[in-house]
Amino acid sequence: MGQKRDEMSAARNIKILVVDDHPFLREGIVGAISSQSDMVLIGEASNGKEAIEQFRLHRPDVTLMDLQMPTMNGTDAIVAIRSEFPTARIVVLTAYKGDIQALRAFKAGAVGYLLKNMLRKELLDTIRIVDSGRRRIPAEIARELGEHIVDDELSEREIEVLKLIAAGTSNKVIAAELSLAETTVKTHVQKILFKLSANDRTHAVTIAVKRGYFELG
Repeated sequence: MGQKRDEMSAARNIKILVVDDHPFLREGIVGAISSQSDMVLIGEASNGKEAIEQFRLHRPDVTLMDLQMPTMNGTDAIVAIRSEFPTARIVVLTAYKGDIQALRAFKAGAVGYLLKNMLRKELLDTIRIVDSGRRRIPAEIARELGEHIVDDELSEREIEVLKLIAAGTSNKVIAAELSLAETTVKTHVQKILFKLSANDRTHAVTIAVKRGYFELG
């Protein structure tokens, strides 16, 4: 009878897949999960490609997915997993507060979002909330999303231009590097300033980095 009860208890465990390219972070998450009677780690991965393979193999209840990884990033992995498994429950793990990454992750199919500095306090509750079929969005991320809900996103070309601006590149050199007319580059810059409500090129870079369009360095 006791054995049957143990088997029933094990059957109710939340099966978790952890995807992050930093071993120490994975170890911390694994340690937190292993201390819970209603959770079990069923797989680990260090990039998006491995995440897809591990998901197919183990069919986890909840997947914890980093965004910035080599080989394949987390957002692309979410898209791939959700296209194959539409009911997959995926929680994003990230160090970046920008609304753009959050927006893209939710569009890709994520149902939860956790900043890595929140893991100690909110990881376990988030896993249980998402496993129950609900969404989990931290208040500060929800605020960021709300502030920019009517803003137009920068296009891929505009992001390319802005990255070059961030590197101190002139319009003339940007035009040469991207095989564009200099007047076209100027038009892109004007659109970037308008979309980001920026005062100048430097201000635009600062806003774009804060919102998560790209990283400096």
